[in-house]
Amino acid sequence: MYNIQLILLLATSMLTVTTTHAAPADLPKSGQISCADSTGAVMACMGTGQDGDHQAGVVWPSPRFIGDETGNCITDTLTDLVWVRNPDVSVRNWQQALDFANNLALCGSDDWRLPNIVELESLVNLDVANQAGFLSSQGFSGMQTDNYWSSTIYAGCCSSTALAWVISMGHGDVVPVDRFGNGFVVAVRGRLATRD
Repeated sequence: MYNIQLILLLATSMLTVTTTHAAPADLPKSGQISCADSTGAVMACMGTGQDGDHQAGVVWPSPRFIGDETGNCITDTLTDLVWVRNPDVSVRNWQQALDFANNLALCGSDDWRLPNIVELESLVNLDVANQAGFLSSQGFSGMQTDNYWSSTIYAGCCSSTALAWVISMGHGDVVPVDRFGNGFVVAVRGRLATRD
């Protein structure tokens, strides 16, 4: 028995442990191309160090969004996510939003879900003041300038899981709100694209 334990100990001590790291994620550009001074007045970007100066990230493809043949779904060519083109205009609490998205059957698919906060935020263009207007110009229809639910619960202060993250499709604000409050749903399917 002692010999078997000794052999196992020696064998495991000879194993090399390797740590693997994921490849760096290619983040998309924010969309912001303008800059502002301390009063908020638009100014030239050169040398400011602002996002509009650096414009770091993956260039947005053109066209960014492509509608499908049914007219009900739209694919983001930057992320490969498929979105409901004309979201339902009913307000729902967070659980109702999850249930609605999870039970959606559209465009020949039934794997729809509520987007997580990263996926939902991928729709935001930080160079425009009205996200719903921007998305309308890209082929979406009926987007409201109000809060849209994400599936991501808030894990901040006080460990309150009674909050979930939303994005206002007005200004693009990302904030936690009470899950019993009301918000809109834009369902998604697929996973965020990985770049080689």
